[in-house]
Formats: sequence, C-alpha cells, structure tokens
Amino acid sequence: MTAVQAKKVIKWGAIGMAAFYLLSKPADAAQTVHGAYNGLVSAGNSMAQFFAQLT
Repeated sequence: MTAVQAKKVIKWGAIGMAAFYLLSKPADAAQTVHGAYNGLVSAGNSMAQFFAQLT
C-alpha cells in the first residue's frame, strides 16, 4: 500500500466514523461541535487580548 492509498483509507475511515457518530448520537455530536466552537472562540479572544496588550 502506498502512502497516497493509506491517506485515502484514513480520510474515508475518519469521514465514515464521523458520519456514524453523527447519525447514531446526534445530541452528543452537537455538543462536541458546540464545545469545539467555544474553544476556538476562546482561543481567538485570548489572542486578541494578547495582541492588544502589545500595543
């Protein structure tokens, strides 16, 4: 198996697992997405505060 084939298998496996998780436990999947979004917002706010302190 070449590296390109392995990447395709891993990519499609991850997509399949995400789809299965979304369809079998939609409330848990929504909480996961919500938590990830909140984490990104928090990181963005922290970076904004850091750069504001530099000036």
